[in-house]
Amino acid sequence: MFTNILGYPRIGAHRELKKACEKYWKGKITVDELLKVGQEQRAFNWQTQQEQGVDLIPANDFSYYDQVLDTVLAFGVIPERYQPLKALSKTDLYFAMARGYQKGDDDVIAMEMTKWFDTNYHYMVPEFAASQTFALYDDKPVREFLESKALGIHTKPVLLSPVSFLLLGKEKEKGFHRITLLERLLPVYIELLRQLCDAGADWIQIDEPFLVMDLSKEEQKALRTTYETIKKEVPQAKIILTTYFEGLRQNTALACELPACALHIDLARDVNQLGAVLDHLKPDVSLSLGLVDGRNIWKNDFTKSLPMINQAVEKLGQDRVMVATSCSLLHTPCDLDLETNEEVLPQGIKRWLAFAKQKVEEVAVLKKLCQSDTHQSVKQWLTQNMLDIESRQQSELIHKSEVKQRVVAIKPEDYTRDSTFETRQLRQREKLNLPVFPTTTIGSFPQTAEIRKLRQQFKKGQLTQAEYEDLLQQNIEQTIRWQESVGLDVLVHGEYERNDMVEYFGELLEGFVFTKNGWVQSYGSRGVKPPIIFGDVQRSEAMTVRWSSFAQQQTQKLVKGMLTGPVTILQWSFVRDDQPRSVTAQQIALAIRDEVSDLEKAGIQVVQIDEPAIREGLPLRTKDWDVYLKWAVNAFRLASSGVKDETQIHTHMCYSEFNDIIPQIAAMDADVITIETSRSQMELLEAFREFRYPNEIGPGVYDIHSPRVPSTEEMTHLLQKASEFLPAQNIWVNPDCGLKTRDWAETKVALTNLVEAAKKMRETTA
Repeated sequence: MFTNILGYPRIGAHRELKKACEKYWKGKITVDELLKVGQEQRAFNWQTQQEQGVDLIPANDFSYYDQVLDTVLAFGVIPERYQPLKALSKTDLYFAMARGYQKGDDDVIAMEMTKWFDTNYHYMVPEFAASQTFALYDDKPVREFLESKALGIHTKPVLLSPVSFLLLGKEKEKGFHRITLLERLLPVYIELLRQLCDAGADWIQIDEPFLVMDLSKEEQKALRTTYETIKKEVPQAKIILTTYFEGLRQNTALACELPACALHIDLARDVNQLGAVLDHLKPDVSLSLGLVDGRNIWKNDFTKSLPMINQAVEKLGQDRVMVATSCSLLHTPCDLDLETNEEVLPQGIKRWLAFAKQKVEEVAVLKKLCQSDTHQSVKQWLTQNMLDIESRQQSELIHKSEVKQRVVAIKPEDYTRDSTFETRQLRQREKLNLPVFPTTTIGSFPQTAEIRKLRQQFKKGQLTQAEYEDLLQQNIEQTIRWQESVGLDVLVHGEYERNDMVEYFGELLEGFVFTKNGWVQSYGSRGVKPPIIFGDVQRSEAMTVRWSSFAQQQTQKLVKGMLTGPVTILQWSFVRDDQPRSVTAQQIALAIRDEVSDLEKAGIQVVQIDEPAIREGLPLRTKDWDVYLKWAVNAFRLASSGVKDETQIHTHMCYSEFNDIIPQIAAMDADVITIETSRSQMELLEAFREFRYPNEIGPGVYDIHSPRVPSTEEMTHLLQKASEFLPAQNIWVNPDCGLKTRDWAETKVALTNLVEAAKKMRETTA
């Protein structure tokens, strides 16, 4: 029996990679110093898994920014606009595609970015042309395999399959489908596999996540062609065909008939698929059981995993069974052992958890528990595991009767505003008195080193409450004054008191706990520290009213109250698995509803409830959408509907494909929605026009995930394109997302240009 890890966190337990990348981008370290940090992190990851006795340790699961972008570079799928940058090093070209490039006469926008299936991880979207060619441009998979080999660690290279790679991308011209490019890509992919085999690789993991999606006949044919060709051309490669994030369901027979040496299935997401897969599996194929959840942080229940392993062993024999993580551990924090502060994470709750390092250990222990000569010390693991699971099941910390009763008491009218949008829009225009093409930002302003230092000093007791709040007020007032001076119409307070848009609210709500080092990569160097929802959620006091009210007192202009929506708080947390997610969403929605009501009572006339994760939570198969969308939309409506017609409700969504769920976005009934559209050049608005979306929209004209500063002319051009899709009176002018990660210098120039672009548009509609 083998143990199999699909991937390991690459940011480092103390975010070593994030810090190195950001230093490199600022010119504070050399490329060699950056690459050395990567090399050290890879070695640490491999050695950590080797020490636990893992049989199949992944290589090429490491990335300086994104694994899909790595594949783009590996196969030379470099968009035409980057050709002038070919003189750059591969490292700098790679980062230019991820972040954009603005230097001298070169000014190139970044590639699109969107969510990786139903996770909060963002990947770079490959761009394909009808004339697309492929070539081995970067041999990173081979280099990293040889690197592990030199350390005496025999690893399993991880590759994204050619079919999933194509399906993850976009056609950048009409008249063809990207799947037709397979016949050109496949020979290059075969060459890479040969190079890996020549280097000494035996097992090779090929990720095929689209096998858990709805597949067309053409896509099914492409999968068969791919694996039959690999089997024929590289017979020496022992392929692990890897699926995750859902069950195979109607694709079970297809997955089992594809020629591979092993098939991996995600039993954390779909435990019911095991029997069907065992029935369909070919006699010479091994089965990798994804039992240890790579998407959540709860300890594995050995008493549930062991019977499934035994079921597979009984059918296949031990030598055809692998014990594995459900997916890459990229989506979990690095090491629970680093959580030593019981005031932050109490020991009573910590014993219920497992992070990446502990999940590797769980995989290893599950294998040992299945061996006939299991040592007594390993059996003690089972005893302790059972005690920890029982402790959680019986804990009095989890349940609050008043919260459960309030959820039961929700009435249908709690989900609706008093009047239709048309009526509200007229009343809001009269009350708010905003110009056409009103300008605003999404919420946060730059979180400088000074701001972060303030929060750290306060947490360490180096600043009193009064001193800390006074300094925050100074920053808020300065930000309000600057927004007034530049001419923004609806202002924000800057969110200087907030560490993260979810973590901040979690710290103020009951039912959450936190970590000190539980960082997870969101994209590139951006990490988040998801809260852990362990019990019933409720709000005991106002969370944001103090700061929004102070900001409003500093200006005659409107100030937005800034909140995170219930679905996003749910999606971006590690969520309890002992009740339906829909129920937890309702609990959070009621807490946010109370906050919205308090903001309105405090005189805040515009409230933004961010829901960037609505699309992210969508099930991977369309037949499952309706159930999710009903409760997700209702959660937002529950949070937002308890206000007067004159109070304007905004929501924000970013980096998601909305085309398929426009009706549900409309059903959310927000007065204004702001979305990411600058990287896609307003492409997304076509769907809103076709649907005749009735409410107001702020299509982002400034890509804040790139350090480049767009000109007034560029933003005006985007707004002109937006005007082709939407009525001018329904268009807002704003960045794509919050400005937290940007520097003040670039922010000021970009927002000045943004305001000027809005003025130019007003002139054309006067």
